[in-house]
Amino acid sequence: MPDFHVDPNIAKAKTINTDIYTSAEVFELSKEKIFAATWQFIGSEDIVNNIGNVQPFILLPGYLDEPLLLTKDKNGTVNLLSNVCTHRGNLVVDKACKLNNLRCRYHGRMFGLDGKFVSMPEFKEVDNFPTDDDNLHTLPLFKWSKWLFTSLNSKYSHELFLHDMMKRVSWMPLGDFKFQPELSKIFNVKAHWALYCENYLEGFHIPFVHAGLNAVIDYGEYATELFFPYSSLQLGLGKHREDCFELPPTSPDYGKNVAAYYFWVFPNMMFNFYPWGLSVNVVEPVSVGESKVCFYSFVWDASKMDKGAGCGLDKVEMEDEEIVENVQRGIRSRFYKNGRYSVTREQGTHHFHSILAEFMNK
Repeated sequence: MPDFHVDPNIAKAKTINTDIYTSAEVFELSKEKIFAATWQFIGSEDIVNNIGNVQPFILLPGYLDEPLLLTKDKNGTVNLLSNVCTHRGNLVVDKACKLNNLRCRYHGRMFGLDGKFVSMPEFKEVDNFPTDDDNLHTLPLFKWSKWLFTSLNSKYSHELFLHDMMKRVSWMPLGDFKFQPELSKIFNVKAHWALYCENYLEGFHIPFVHAGLNAVIDYGEYATELFFPYSSLQLGLGKHREDCFELPPTSPDYGKNVAAYYFWVFPNMMFNFYPWGLSVNVVEPVSVGESKVCFYSFVWDASKMDKGAGCGLDKVEMEDEEIVENVQRGIRSRFYKNGRYSVTREQGTHHFHSILAEFMNK
C-alpha cells in the first residue's frame, strides 16, 4: 500500500495519491482504518418510538455489513446492540416488531431489550455460565436532538466529528424537524465514495456545473470554514435576503443572508440545512468505482421547500453525479498522477485529503 501524503501547506500541496480511488486493496483496508473507526449516521430516534419497539438494520450494507439492532426497553432507554446471538451467531431479529424480550429462533437463547442475557435452554451443566460475554454486544450510541449516531469502536469521541456543527445550529428548533420518507431517496453513483465527497467539499465548480444553484448563491461570498479535526462548513450566502434563514441575534451568522449551511463530517456524512429543514446525505461505499448516496429529508417549514438554495436538489444531484462519474473514468488514466489545489476555493478538499492520509497511514 502506498504511503499517502498531503502537504499541510495548501499552496505547496498536491492532491492525494490516486490509489485512494482505484486500488482494491486500499478500498478493503478503508473498512477498518476509516469506516469502522469513525461515527456513522443511523437515523431518527422515531425508528423506535414506543417501549418494546425493535428495529434491525445493517450498518453500511455490503461494506461494513454489520448487523445491528435498535431497541427501546421498559425504562424508555434506546439501546444499540449487535443483532448476532452470542451462542452460535444467528441473527436474533429479522424484521421490525414489538417485543418484551429478544429470543433467538435457533436454540432459544433469550436476552432483554437492553441486550443482557436472560436464559438459555439445556445449559445447566456448562461451567462458568453465563458471563458478560453472553450478553449481546452494546455499541456506543450518541443522540443529537432526534438523530442517532454510532461507531463500531470507541476510539474517537463523537465531539471530534460533530461538536462544531451542533454548536453552529444550536438556535434551530431541531425537535420540530419531521422525517419525510416520501422525500428521501437513494442514488447509485458510478464513482468512488471519496470522489463524491471531495466534489461536495468545494464550491469551485458551482458556476460551471450548477446554473440553477449559481443563480441564488452569491459565489463571490461563498466561504469554507475548516473545523479541526474532522469536519467543515461551506456557508452559502444568498444574493438576496428572501429565501434565506431568519437568523436570531444569538447566531454567529446574524446579519448575513444565509441560504444554506453545508456541513461535512468525516468520512461520509453531509448535513445540508436549508430554511425548509435538513437533508442528510450519507455516502455508502459499494466498490472501488461505485457508491450509494442516501438522502434523508427532515422538514421544518414545508412552505419554503421550492425556494432558494434548497430547491431542485434532484437536479443538482444529477449534475454532480455526471461530473464525479467522469472523474472516476479520468482518474484511472496513466497520464494523471496529481493535481494542485486552489488556495481560495479548495480548502475543504485539501482538508479531506489530509484526513484520508492520516487515517490510511495509521
